[in-house]
Amino acid sequence: MSDNKKQMRGKKLFLNGLKQMLSLFFCLMVAYGTAHFITDFFLQPIRVEGVSMEKTLYHNDVLLINKFTYRFQNPERFDVVIFPYSMKEYYVKRVIGLPGETIQIKAGSIYIDGKQLLENYGMDNILDAGILANSITLGKDEYFLMGDNRNHSTDSRSQLIGPVKKDKIEGKVITRIYPFAQMRLF
Repeated sequence: MSDNKKQMRGKKLFLNGLKQMLSLFFCLMVAYGTAHFITDFFLQPIRVEGVSMEKTLYHNDVLLINKFTYRFQNPERFDVVIFPYSMKEYYVKRVIGLPGETIQIKAGSIYIDGKQLLENYGMDNILDAGILANSITLGKDEYFLMGDNRNHSTDSRSQLIGPVKKDKIEGKVITRIYPFAQMRLF
């Protein structure tokens, strides 16, 4: 084989290798972009930190959040949702009070529009009513969110959090994906 043919063959091999590397790089970038698009706008995994949602969710549970649902519908009572507490920290809580409702904690129980809330989640007598020691009426786009472990939860009862506006609720918990033995839909 002549030197010219060897050079041509070497160039072809180099160009084919370069095309394959560029093709692989392009595929990886598309996959990376698609993954970010999905987690930014549709589904996002998050890890639970803390005990505020026990006995429903536990420390280190991994959840899958639907970030799309609330663009077309409003949160409903008892939905489990996430909202940002700070730039790097999200809280997982349950929707208790809906827009326009008057809510108060009396004698350790939640009252909505003067009637005791019947629920199967926060079963303990609430020791700290926080801002609900007096009744409050939620605004037209405000939700009252509480942890299921009511006596060990920083939630809407706190002056620092208070009622949460709908546009701050980033998504609805749809399933626990880890630990695998405790997977379930919400």
